[in-house]
Amino acid sequence: MRKVIYCMMVSLDGYVEAPGGDIGWSSPDEEVHAFCNDMARGMGGALYGRGLYENMSAFWPTADQEPDAPEVVVDFARTWRATPKYVFSRTLTQVGWNSTLMTGDLEAEVTRLKRQDGGDLEVGGATLAHSLVRLCLVDEFRLLVHPIVLGRGRRFFPELATPVETRLVESRTFDSGVLYLRHQVVRPTHAG
Repeated sequence: MRKVIYCMMVSLDGYVEAPGGDIGWSSPDEEVHAFCNDMARGMGGALYGRGLYENMSAFWPTADQEPDAPEVVVDFARTWRATPKYVFSRTLTQVGWNSTLMTGDLEAEVTRLKRQDGGDLEVGGATLAHSLVRLCLVDEFRLLVHPIVLGRGRRFFPELATPVETRLVESRTFDSGVLYLRHQVVRPTHAG
């Protein structure tokens, strides 16, 4: 079964956005960007909510056509276009750029996608990811922790009624001070 992976840039104190939706503090340098490109290339699909889909589709479809675009931007633009995207929205009526509009029940649709053949699915955007964490559909957390304390904003993790146990399976420190943490969710096992 495919895994759902929640991966985002995050501040040291656990925020993915500063107040007002500001994400300027999280712009990756070339080393981190190339690492993220490699992760994206390995995904079988991306799960987006409306907001993230609109933000991504406003820039990435043609980002590689800018004459001064850095190679990491060109690389990600090509990867983004090639990756199947599943957009969960009740307000959009159409999507483009290799995307499928998903309007059914979130839990049922994501469970169906997980059961399909193919590579793992990355969930982007905290709003959709929070819903999937609460539904116990996220299998892995990948945080790129930036050395900045924001103090407030939108959190990486939602409030939960019960804890989610994880196991650290990979880490890496970049020259910029960004720390990559990869945690797998530990599912309870039931004796048969």
